[in-house]
Amino acid sequence: MTGFWIIRHALVDEAWRSVLYGTMDVGLCEQTVVDQRPLYHALAGTLPRKASWIITPLKRTRQTAEAIQRAGYGDVPMQVEPELIEQNMGAWTGLSHDQLPSKLQHPKHPFWPLAAHERPPGGESMNEVITRVGGAMDRLATVHAHEDVVIVSHGGSIRAAVAHAIRVSGDNALHPSVQNVSLTRMERLPEGWRVVAVNQMVV
Repeated sequence: MTGFWIIRHALVDEAWRSVLYGTMDVGLCEQTVVDQRPLYHALAGTLPRKASWIITPLKRTRQTAEAIQRAGYGDVPMQVEPELIEQNMGAWTGLSHDQLPSKLQHPKHPFWPLAAHERPPGGESMNEVITRVGGAMDRLATVHAHEDVVIVSHGGSIRAAVAHAIRVSGDNALHPSVQNVSLTRMERLPEGWRVVAVNQMVV
């Protein structure tokens, strides 16, 4: 079995919360990092020891991982995995949420800025994210067979990983809530993928 412990990055700076930041390299809200120290401490005590740590190329995942390690886990090298990055919003990157509806070709999803099959110009659809992330998770399960892996990633990527594991459609994949600093647990067994927990707040 390979165990995956997947954490969504902490809350980004307030200046970016009203826009589609997607793959923009925005930083965390410094005050929130301070306020959420108990969460990082709880995660540090929950995550498996001797695990491999994986982050995405965006600094908000590195900053979150560093906060957890500082909270008591200890310093561990981090591998960067580009295929686990957030959905690329293409030409819509940086648009405010108010500006988006007029751009959409399909009805908006109730729990995500756009439907799973909607592809922003120059970007990717959530269905494509599921294919990308699913391929990366299968590869990581082989590379890290019989190990534990801690991943700090993004809301869209985590939903995509769960969708890949339980083989649901992109639109259905967008229904689960994935809060900042929440924990999602998955296991890769010989029989296939198993989802242990989604959106768990460790306290």
